[in-house]
Amino acid sequence: MTPSKRVSNLPIKALSGLCLLISLLVMIPVGGEPLELELHIPDAPPLTFVDDPRGHGIAGDVAVAAMAKAGYAVKIHVLPWARAQKHVSEEHDYLITPLSRIPVREDRFTWIASIMPMERAFFSLDRRVNSFAQARETYRKIGVGLGSAQEDILRAEGFSDEQIYPLAIGDNPAQLLLMGRIDAWFNGVPESRYIWPKVSKRKLLMSSVGSSADLYLACSKQCSPKIVEDLRSAVELLRKEGEIKRIHDIYLP
Repeated sequence: MTPSKRVSNLPIKALSGLCLLISLLVMIPVGGEPLELELHIPDAPPLTFVDDPRGHGIAGDVAVAAMAKAGYAVKIHVLPWARAQKHVSEEHDYLITPLSRIPVREDRFTWIASIMPMERAFFSLDRRVNSFAQARETYRKIGVGLGSAQEDILRAEGFSDEQIYPLAIGDNPAQLLLMGRIDAWFNGVPESRYIWPKVSKRKLLMSSVGSSADLYLACSKQCSPKIVEDLRSAVELLRKEGEIKRIHDIYLP
């Protein structure tokens, strides 16, 4: 009897077990070294840092800690944010954080675990608003991070292309607001409050919170169920141990 015929005659349970064993063996690297996973982050302080002596920011440090706790090695990658999202969503078993879970992204990623909530608001120097409707009437040009959830949220709320001014994630929107090149900045509250004092001593006016969506550690659309379960469990364990709060307080005392 040939090998193929012998396998074909195995009971279904035995075949299922064999398939599971093969899949597990594929996950175990040669030499027993931990499996290395790519983690894509932007330079978006204090959520993620690319080059800071304290670490990789709130979401970055939580992701790295979860990977270590789950037994994975980490390889940090930094790409322009819109390109990073496209790259991760189209590959296999790539990780990305901090990614807001909003409807337009829902089917493009595997959502592993929430790291923290993220509130968003409009920031300006002279005109405070209290709603999206008021913002649409008040601001001619609104700065947002290129490829950010803020850009998608404003489009979903009916803002025109002429009103939305996408910029590279980082300090640029704050600087343009200071120079009067944009009328407002729609952004995450922790990030804006962290960046603004480094740009100016002028008072920054904040609207009421206009949107809230959790920031996630996410994976490619096609992602190993084992990786997802390992990291999901690790993040929840970090939360129960108080480690996520400790990391948060390092960057936002």
